[in-house]
Amino acid sequence: MKPSDEIATGRPRSLKSAQTCGQTHGDVDSFLREFLDAFYTEQDREERALMLVEEPPLSDNDRQNAYLAAVAEHLALCNHLPIPDWTQAPTRFLKRAFFPAGLESLKATLLMESPTAFRRRMIFVGADPLYRPRKAA
Repeated sequence: MKPSDEIATGRPRSLKSAQTCGQTHGDVDSFLREFLDAFYTEQDREERALMLVEEPPLSDNDRQNAYLAAVAEHLALCNHLPIPDWTQAPTRFLKRAFFPAGLESLKATLLMESPTAFRRRMIFVGADPLYRPRKAA
């Protein structure tokens, strides 16, 4: 699938596009899931790298800014791709811990399981935070 297929499939072909579409339509999470499906089904290594390289615009939501950087870094690390420079900006890190699950009883587990890209941004998630059924395909 190439960038021109983004319109035909409705799937964002970049992390930047996922965030931009999500902000426009009020649902970044749904567009992020669509992006992950497109990323996982892309077979070309260079295309995958291009899907991460463009910086999503910063939003008023610090958690979202950090989370998108963690997503890009984690995908790059797991797929042996270059880590985009934009992910290292100070605006892409949180100053206080964030547990998206919100359950007090899970905090100890999430502290241990969080992948490095998330943990270093003080985002504590499960061991496979970007799981999608297409990932295994």
